[in-house]
Amino acid sequence: MIEDNGTIDEFLARHADEVEGAVRKAAAQEIMPRWRRLAAHEVDQKSAPHDLVTDADRLAERYLTETLAALLPGSVVVGEEAVHANPASYEAISGEAPVWIVDPVDGTRQFVHGESDFCTLVALARHGVVHASWTFAAARGQFATAVRGKGAFLDGERLYAGPPEPGRDLRIATSHPDFTTDEQKHALRALDVPGAAPRPCGSAGLEYLAVARGELEATAFSWEAAWDHAAGLLLVEEAGGVHLTATGEPFRITGGNELPFTAARDAATARRVVGLLAGGVTA
Repeated sequence: MIEDNGTIDEFLARHADEVEGAVRKAAAQEIMPRWRRLAAHEVDQKSAPHDLVTDADRLAERYLTETLAALLPGSVVVGEEAVHANPASYEAISGEAPVWIVDPVDGTRQFVHGESDFCTLVALARHGVVHASWTFAAARGQFATAVRGKGAFLDGERLYAGPPEPGRDLRIATSHPDFTTDEQKHALRALDVPGAAPRPCGSAGLEYLAVARGELEATAFSWEAAWDHAAGLLLVEEAGGVHLTATGEPFRITGGNELPFTAARDAATARRVVGLLAGGVTA
């Protein structure tokens, strides 16, 4: 059993490449062979018509669950599809053991439609702190990694989000209307003002990568599922960005956040987006 975060750092120093290899293999073995080749019986609906799951999601998560747990004895895995089957398993994120947080296909709807805007997300956390993350956009051939305190990288090149270009409208990816309540839609409409350019998000993981690359100023999301956020939030942090909830505090993967929340290229942009969401400032 891992006893302290120092041991997690040692694990990452020895095995980070093996984790990347497992993510790549899950995509090569279970995801990409089904991309643009899904049969009707390989796609199911979960809680709503727009909430889809495929055999690629299930089989990639199964592979990652087995492989990652074996790589780090004493760790547990919280995967999107496993939590859908057993919601109580989500509680492991707040437990004592190191936890792998897995979204096998982030952007399942895009995957089902044959688009390239999907990715595999893995994060390693303990006590609510994300220590490392892996984001693999297999159809794009892009692999991003982050280790707390050691930076964020895309295909081996360091990422720096940097401040937005002065005078440019803030490009903001927001929660998709299909996944928001009327109250959340009302809050997000506060971003539709001069000086801001909101649009519905696609894959959350790829939106976080866009923020870390300085291609998107911010996100504004209204849900808490850790598998969508953990990997990307660390990527943004390590690229110099900031994430804030409506109360001005960083987002907690263990839950209980005031929503919506933002991840942005820099602190000033994060405060600006939170202020807009609160109706307290003008863009």
